[in-house]
Amino acid sequence: MKDLVFDYTRATDFFRMEELAEMAPAAEWAAKRLTSGQGPGSEFTGWIDWPVETDRHEMERILACADRLREKADILVVVGIGGSYLGTKAALSMLEPAFDWLKAAVSRTSPHIIFAGTQLSGTYHQELLKALEGRDFAVNVISKSGTTTEPAVAFRALRRMLEERYGEAGARDRIVATTDSTSGALRKLALEKGYETFVVPDDVGGRFSVLTAVGLLPMAVAGLDIQAMMAGAVRMRERSQLPFGENPALQYAAMRNIFLRKGKEIEIMTYYEPGFQYLAEWWKQLYGESEGKDGKGIFPASAGFTTDLHSMGQYIQDGRRQLFETVLLVEEPPADLTIEEVEGNPDGLNYLAGKTLNYVNAMAAEGTLQAHTEGGVPNLLIRLPEITEAQLGALFYFYEIACGVSGLLLGVNPFDQPGVEAYKKNMFRLLGKP
Repeated sequence: MKDLVFDYTRATDFFRMEELAEMAPAAEWAAKRLTSGQGPGSEFTGWIDWPVETDRHEMERILACADRLREKADILVVVGIGGSYLGTKAALSMLEPAFDWLKAAVSRTSPHIIFAGTQLSGTYHQELLKALEGRDFAVNVISKSGTTTEPAVAFRALRRMLEERYGEAGARDRIVATTDSTSGALRKLALEKGYETFVVPDDVGGRFSVLTAVGLLPMAVAGLDIQAMMAGAVRMRERSQLPFGENPALQYAAMRNIFLRKGKEIEIMTYYEPGFQYLAEWWKQLYGESEGKDGKGIFPASAGFTTDLHSMGQYIQDGRRQLFETVLLVEEPPADLTIEEVEGNPDGLNYLAGKTLNYVNAMAAEGTLQAHTEGGVPNLLIRLPEITEAQLGALFYFYEIACGVSGLLLGVNPFDQPGVEAYKKNMFRLLGKP
């Protein structure tokens, strides 16, 4: 397997190489604190070794459960919020054909995965329940406590629908709970009802849980090769232990902090494949929730090019210079289309005849890179060789380890999220929660 490449050479006009050399010992120190469990929040760093510690029995049980759900349902509803669904959504958006949802259930090889409990819209959930009428569906509810409002409300409605249609025994065969190992409302309900359960590890926070059963089970139901994904994560784990000069995760973490110190307070993840949209959403939670505290942190944003060049491109090119871009590029996209010559050249595009859309897209990326750097926006590049399960597993782990190191360099605990509770307290008070 070819390795992911982190490339900062296109940003060298915006920093001195001496700055990177000075940052290298600090990044290696932060990585050592992170991996040895000596940094703040170390009780939530179980994800670091998870790719090599997931035992064979656990993987076999995930695959067996996925096979059972595939036989019983043509739709799997994944109920969860934040890290309980964004990683899965990212993987499906990247690896499934974009228009697979148009196929009838009988022509698909795997159940269609849809999501609930990601927000509190009554319109969305009512339309979901109507859409599920007459359809064979199963539910994977993901919540450590079982009382988080958004997924709990959605699961209550879906469980009732399943029980009314199939009875309690039939519903039991169609519900799988991924939750706390020993306690919580969902664990208690699963034991009472006899649902099959998987564990959200105690030492893995939600936004770092994509490579646990939280993400692996629904991915397996969708037909993704989760063993290849874990192998890619293992490979990136090995690379993350290398010295700074050979370590893409440490270099990325270091460059982020160098630019922050220069007043670049916004990082825009940009991409040229629309399937990366939800990877960007997952990345925004990972970095925003990990670093945005104590009045610190880089604000994570995203833009899908070339689409957003027609909406946000003007600001990025000529607006305030408080941002930098991290561009995710794919060396070999999975499919392509050749532009044909048209008689009479009515649209003026015959100069592109014989060229592929991927080539045109690559030239758009290069042209944008040149324009933005000339306009004063530093650009870092992450080059992904191809879009496969193994490469995505490596990319997930790359972002996670870099996030932990970057947070420690920033001087925050990357693994807590005290600010998340503020809106909940107000919401519960307004709703009259006991």
